[in-house]
Amino acid sequence: MLVTGLSHGFHDAAICYIEGNKILGAHHSERHTGIKNDRNLHNAKIKGKSIFYEKPFKKNIRRLLYGQSWKQRPVYDHYVNHHWSHAAAAYYTRPYEEEPVCVVIDAIGEWDTASIWYKKKKKWSMKYPKSLGLFYSAITKAIKLKPNEDEYITMGMAAYGTPHIKIDPYNNYHKGIYLQRELSDNDIAASAQAIIEYEIIEIMYRARKYSNYLCYGGGVALNCVANTRVHYMFDKVWILPNPGDAGSSLGAAAAYLNKPLKWIDPYLGTDIKRDVNVKEVVSYLIDNSYCGIANGRAEFGPRALGNRSLIADPRKDIKDTVNQIKRRQKFRPFAPAILEEFADEYFEGPMNEYMQYVAKAKHDHKSVTHVDGTARVQVVKKDCKSVIRPILEEWYEQTKCPMLLNTSLNIKGKPMVDNLRQAKEFEKIYGVKVF
Repeated sequence: MLVTGLSHGFHDAAICYIEGNKILGAHHSERHTGIKNDRNLHNAKIKGKSIFYEKPFKKNIRRLLYGQSWKQRPVYDHYVNHHWSHAAAAYYTRPYEEEPVCVVIDAIGEWDTASIWYKKKKKWSMKYPKSLGLFYSAITKAIKLKPNEDEYITMGMAAYGTPHIKIDPYNNYHKGIYLQRELSDNDIAASAQAIIEYEIIEIMYRARKYSNYLCYGGGVALNCVANTRVHYMFDKVWILPNPGDAGSSLGAAAAYLNKPLKWIDPYLGTDIKRDVNVKEVVSYLIDNSYCGIANGRAEFGPRALGNRSLIADPRKDIKDTVNQIKRRQKFRPFAPAILEEFADEYFEGPMNEYMQYVAKAKHDHKSVTHVDGTARVQVVKKDCKSVIRPILEEWYEQTKCPMLLNTSLNIKGKPMVDNLRQAKEFEKIYGVKVF
């Protein structure tokens, strides 16, 4: 059976095609339109049955009760509970056989804002208006960043601040942050991060009663600092590389098919078919310190993992230069992509191939570590299909350094480069050689 999963209408619209147990492709709308976090699908091509990632009628009832307008229901073949679409995305792609507990934490579905699922049944939920995702977005807006887009910057800013809030479930600490306006933006971010970590851990304790194996989804699962704490609570943890609403296009289709999917990697988007001479790339890097990579299928998810990346020499003080290219704030950190064989030699803590955790650097790598000495490491495994693996191998051969700085091939406020035309435009406009 061929099905099309769709998510749109809130933010970061996406579409996913699945046939049998094979994921044929998955695409973010923003990559095609150039509108960051584009909420709409444009001329989406439906193949087979169409499956939507939430139940509009239930969502509209909630909207009416809270004084919001009724929205017209999109016409599709089948509709899936929003939180189950998040849970199903992880549940049906998990890389282990054991029966997991699924936890979803996001802004809001129809009514749920956090939920626990076991054996495909909902065991607990947090209801609107209480929402960790909406709370974190509100804090993001309060410190003059863009909600539903810049939450990862809030997380990064937290490392520069000090929490000024007592974590007490009987206090209205959400409101307390706003009342303490004498706090700096960094301190507000640190306070919000402390609160959300506390709440996440409380939910995970509740979930652990069902299983020591976790599948975790929802937009809040992109908070890699909190994920690091969660990692130590379970024997195995699986977070889809695209756990937010865009990933629910895959989850909606998976929920409808109701069977395990063959998850291989997140390279599911637009394919740029061109040969890359890795020796030429490394030679260019040695001489020029940075370059772009746009090759193979685009990553499905918010993080560049080697196919749409801007890479740089981490041995040099290159952070300000790359931030300038990307038009980003100078305090913003970058991630290292490192050969699997050397990861434990350079970093300590949870790491995987999808940049979902933070690990402590064992050495001074200022270009790829945050102010607190941590890094969101991408472990590049031997079987990685991205061109980043042979580039790293050649880079190590020539420099004896097993890692490169890796960030997304885009500028602030714009989506990642998707196709060859966009790659050539990026090269021309921003003066960055793109291989």
